[in-house]
Amino acid sequence: MQESRKLEDYLVQRPKPKGIDVLCGLKHFAIITYAVPADRFKGIFPDRFRLDVVEIDGQDMGLISVVPFIDVDFTSAVFPFPKFKMGQTNYRIYIIDTETGERCVWFLGTTLDSWTLMVPRYLWNLPWHAGRISFDCSLNESTGLYEKYRMETSSSWAEASVELVQSESDELDFPGFPDVESALVYLTHPLAGFYYRRDNKLGTYRVWHKELEVKPAKLKSANFRLLSDLGIVKELEQSAPYSVLIEPINEFTIYLPPTVIG
Repeated sequence: MQESRKLEDYLVQRPKPKGIDVLCGLKHFAIITYAVPADRFKGIFPDRFRLDVVEIDGQDMGLISVVPFIDVDFTSAVFPFPKFKMGQTNYRIYIIDTETGERCVWFLGTTLDSWTLMVPRYLWNLPWHAGRISFDCSLNESTGLYEKYRMETSSSWAEASVELVQSESDELDFPGFPDVESALVYLTHPLAGFYYRRDNKLGTYRVWHKELEVKPAKLKSANFRLLSDLGIVKELEQSAPYSVLIEPINEFTIYLPPTVIG
């Protein structure tokens, strides 16, 4: 059983943006999470990190999330600057940094639908990849729930498609956690990410956001080729996620440039 956590213990004051830090809205923000046996993550990240396992039915499981959204009003957090809009999908594993004890995420990588990809990919060597991403969503303004949510990505690195739906009867249920709040802290509030850069060096960057006001959803269909290609979540398993969460829009601050650790 994961430990009990209170969100108030993890909420921090927003660090003041400076330099090239970025402010952006994340629209149609979804977190589609799978729980799979912990041994499927062997060799993916360095020994500095360990999988933040969740015990489900007596078995240690690792959690991995696919996070699609549209960056809207992507701009400088400090200076007047043009605003950009682009589709994006992140692939992240929940880990613990054994040097600091911080719960964070390991990024397998990101697909981005924008010419601005050249900055993170080539200037900072981030594991970001080109993709054509389309969203077809219908939000009921009176209920705040999605009547339709479809995302498709055409990409040589991570082709993907997912269809979600929400209803008033959807419930939050997180096996392996003592309560809903503890699970939401785990799934929605890691503020540090680590990854292998394209030159195989270890990199990291940080974000800030307030409490995410996510609501549960159900998955109608999904095909995340990257997860099946890596053997982390098999194709047949992708129809049975651990959880699905959606928030129509939120706001993130991203602190840049990313840091090279070694």
